[in-house]
Amino acid sequence: MPHFVHSGFLILAVIATAIAADGVPMFKITTKRDSDRVEVKAEMGRVILSVHSPFGISNAVVERKGERWPDVVVLRLYLQGLESFRVTNDKVKLELSVSSGDGKVRLWMDGREDAPPDAESPFWMEVGMVGMDGKPAKGIPLQDGYIELRLPQAFFDGNPRSIALHWIDFYRN
Repeated sequence: MPHFVHSGFLILAVIATAIAADGVPMFKITTKRDSDRVEVKAEMGRVILSVHSPFGISNAVVERKGERWPDVVVLRLYLQGLESFRVTNDKVKLELSVSSGDGKVRLWMDGREDAPPDAESPFWMEVGMVGMDGKPAKGIPLQDGYIELRLPQAFFDGNPRSIALHWIDFYRN
């Protein structure tokens, strides 16, 4: 397992490779903590990246190994809540949070909280909370559910080599 030293802290990286049905790697995924894992499920132009993070604060880099990103990229964050989430590529940074009180989602782009993208923006991100029964969850903290984000297609304009995910759960261990 690779070890990196950054600002006096030891950062453990876990590297996983997602394999497509034809045996060709789809992604190389590197996580900050050895307890984090990202499961990949691919199906006809769509990929679901399921992020599990027992500690609740971490990050991952997802590097595509193929020529292009799938048409649809969905993230499932198996967290109890979402104090902060950021996804970046080499040009765009999308950020969001989900209120622990009422479950309201705030989305903004490139650090501009005063001008969030709306539903008409190409950078609008669909966000949902799903309970352990597979039905929409009514509130936070989520118990054995997940927060689902469908990344906008415009986020993949220019076909970036990799994307970085950063998350902070309200309820962390």
